[in-house]
Amino acid sequence: MKKSVVGMLALTAMAAAMGSAFAQEAAKAAPAMTAAEKEQAKKIYFERCAGCHGVLRKGATGKNLEPHWSKKDKDGNVTEGGTLKLGQQRLEKIIGYGTDGGMVNFDDILTKEEITLMSKYIQNTPDVPPEYSFKDTMDSWKVIVPVDQRPKKQMNNFNLNNMFSVTLRDTGEVALIDGDTKEIRSIVKTGYAVHISRLSASGRYVYVIGRDGRLSLIDLWMEKPAVVAEVKIGFDARSVDTSKFKGFEDKYAVAGSYWPPQFVIMDGDTLKPRKVVSTRGMTVDGEYHPEPRVASIVASFIKPEWVINIKETGQILLVDYSDIENLKTTTVGSAKFLHDGGWDASKRYFLVAANASNKIAAVDTKTGKLAALVDTAKIPHPGRGANFVHPKFGPVWATGHLGADVVTLISTPSDDKKYAKYKEYNWKVVQEMKHVPGNLFVKTHPKSKHFWADAPQNPDKDLAESVAVWDMADLSKPKAILNVAKDSGLPPTKAVKRAVHPEYSADGKEVWISLWGGKTDQSAVVVYDDATLKVKKVITDPKMITPTGKFNVYNTQHDIY
Repeated sequence: MKKSVVGMLALTAMAAAMGSAFAQEAAKAAPAMTAAEKEQAKKIYFERCAGCHGVLRKGATGKNLEPHWSKKDKDGNVTEGGTLKLGQQRLEKIIGYGTDGGMVNFDDILTKEEITLMSKYIQNTPDVPPEYSFKDTMDSWKVIVPVDQRPKKQMNNFNLNNMFSVTLRDTGEVALIDGDTKEIRSIVKTGYAVHISRLSASGRYVYVIGRDGRLSLIDLWMEKPAVVAEVKIGFDARSVDTSKFKGFEDKYAVAGSYWPPQFVIMDGDTLKPRKVVSTRGMTVDGEYHPEPRVASIVASFIKPEWVINIKETGQILLVDYSDIENLKTTTVGSAKFLHDGGWDASKRYFLVAANASNKIAAVDTKTGKLAALVDTAKIPHPGRGANFVHPKFGPVWATGHLGADVVTLISTPSDDKKYAKYKEYNWKVVQEMKHVPGNLFVKTHPKSKHFWADAPQNPDKDLAESVAVWDMADLSKPKAILNVAKDSGLPPTKAVKRAVHPEYSADGKEVWISLWGGKTDQSAVVVYDDATLKVKKVITDPKMITPTGKFNVYNTQHDIY
């Protein structure tokens, strides 16, 4: 017995030594970098890579970028890989030229020297960032204009319903553009690379959150809309929403962090932090994950509840905000890795992409249970998705794909008796409309007869600079492919001007497309007439630098898409 124990201890020691030896060998194999090079690479990684690959580089929408990784399949077979295995030359090609899975080519974004630097950096062991506590959050909180000093009524003559909040990604700003006159009414300094803008239930306040974790509150009632409060909720963030249920309008806001993995509940009119909740825990597969990021948040209209989607764990949290001191949360298991999503037309069901699992998860917010897990083509990426009534299959919700050449239509339930005959199709993929890979956003409007889809992540320059438009009466093929870069009239450039994020005006008569060029290129927002598909206006300005997401106040306030 003693010999057996000694033998087991010896084997354990040997295994540990082998593991240690491998770690030492891996460390030796990693390219040497100076402290200055690491700092430069760390900044580039945060700005360009962390969103898809994770701060710890464990992957989600993007691949795992750890120097070495191994995983078991369901049969116990072990697969090994890592950036060290790929090597410097291969990594430089991948970063430079992109991939078919939706990663863009960085050869027109980064210099050759920066691509070499990043290839070295991701072969080194990832740094673990510090935590960010409730005290850190409180210390960052600023009220710039107290509530009692703000206007008691709207002090400008803007049509706020048709105002657009436009992200100027690389300058850390949003441009507030008048949808009626197409004039830039205000450019507001915010966090870096604002991911989304969301509206308070009243439509008065715009909440914008940057990739650097900075949440800014903009008051649209001011003579010149400006930031009235701000707070930093973490080091890396993407999502924010407000309380929209009757009786809680404008009362609370909630923002989700990528790092640290947590969400923060705040007072809606001042952003004063009230509670920080960690999202670390077990995945739907029963494994602990150290970096389960908050991917997307939406506010229910039928309950005092937020739907908070946790990327790496595949858990959907239904957070009851009626009593935030005694917070109640329902956890709904779905699939990894959760990303963006939107409501169906009834606003009862929330559909979210588990994009690395090639599924759409639908949660029934009325019952608090998973309604369906729908298999789709590769890497669904809906943004908010799009709702319309299909001529053959009734109410459907649509998602595009980063990794497949289709737009997927999924039948959704309805309590309206006139749609009862379509019940047999519910939660099934009823059609795949032919498109191209690299799609990020699809969009339509209740008053439109058209359906729009971009393809900014496609490796082909012409396709990345174009959008496809379908006629609802014939979804077999696009009615038109519009080259937004050419339609803009801007001088052609070698770098890609990516056409991204179709957004409708409040009345559904116009579609706004961002033309996202490089920092040194002139960018624009191109406005199309939805009926004729002709250009109505090209909004351009020296201050219009790298526009990406656009959020119409009325459509965003009421979740119309």
